[in-house]
Amino acid sequence: MIVSNARRRPASGHGRPRRALLSVGAVGILLCAALALPAPSARADDYPSWQDVQNAQGDEQATQTEIGRIDAALADAQKRAADASAAAMTSAQAARAVRAQADAAARRADELGAQAAAAQDRVQSTHDRIGAVVAGRARTEQAAPLSVRLFTGADPDQLLARLGVMQQLDETWSALGSQAIAARDVAASLQSQATSAEKARDDLAATAEQSARAAQDAADAEAAAVQDLQGHVTTLYAQLAVLKNTTADVERRYRIGQEVAEQEREEKAREDAAAAAAAGSSGTDGGGANVDPAGAQAYARGQLGSYGWADDQFGCLYRLWMQESSWRADALNPDSGAYGIPQALPATKLASAGPDWRTNGNTQIDWGLSYIQDRYGSPCGAWSHEVAHNWY
Repeated sequence: MIVSNARRRPASGHGRPRRALLSVGAVGILLCAALALPAPSARADDYPSWQDVQNAQGDEQATQTEIGRIDAALADAQKRAADASAAAMTSAQAARAVRAQADAAARRADELGAQAAAAQDRVQSTHDRIGAVVAGRARTEQAAPLSVRLFTGADPDQLLARLGVMQQLDETWSALGSQAIAARDVAASLQSQATSAEKARDDLAATAEQSARAAQDAADAEAAAVQDLQGHVTTLYAQLAVLKNTTADVERRYRIGQEVAEQEREEKAREDAAAAAAAGSSGTDGGGANVDPAGAQAYARGQLGSYGWADDQFGCLYRLWMQESSWRADALNPDSGAYGIPQALPATKLASAGPDWRTNGNTQIDWGLSYIQDRYGSPCGAWSHEVAHNWY
């Protein structure tokens, strides 16, 4: 499902998205990108082992060194997951765009085919009418040429009447001849257009099949990467918890919060730089998610306490994300590229919450709640901003 919220600024985005229709060239670029997507890295894993963690315990310097290694390993896993899922999103977007154009081409070919057939029917009808005129004229001169009978016949008045009929037949014949030529030209033009449309339809249908295969390949590669990385990430958080004497859940939420804060600092820096550049120059001048809105809402409600929020905050959160994405994990803003239940922009920011960020609504919610806490303090704070500015 694609959520129609192009008028709004997605979470962590800056500036209103601008609608851009996909041209044939743009679709081609998307498709080429999808077909050229790199496979996940096949290098051997070099994650810290449990033996490394045990060896570091009791030695402060060794512990800090091992924590640094684990942090680096988590960053590597996050990047690999983001790359794999971004590739799957790009490929799916290309497949949808090409399929839409293939369907439009098929409809156009059908329309032109029907028009060409109707034009050919009109040509045949005109020919039939010309044949009737020819037959009528032949009957008018069945005995002798009318000019001869006009001067030799016993009833000149009757012959004059026939002369009038013949004149009318000749005029009708002439008019039908012009119509036949015009109808023939129209039919020929429509048939040519129909033939071209059929070729475009067939070409786009083949391209759509190719893009669909590429999208499936990318989705399969993503699934394999996520399955591999998820186990490593779980282990890494458990190792951090041992070294820091906390819990894996605490370490995970802490890291997500740190990542969100860093993402916000980077966004703010880019926004400030853009504003400074604008001030200085003013004088001179971018499928397969588990979609379960009810389940996502239940999970989000259960997480409120972890952030120090009371249950009354859920009403604000419900309205906020219902407006943003209808609580759908596959919600994609086609104009900005914002993605997921919280509509993160760019979508890959969600990777800081877990390798399965593209398909797992709970992972998206973890990121979204950390984003809300860092930027607005609470869901009701975020909802108030949404109401006032139409974005959060």
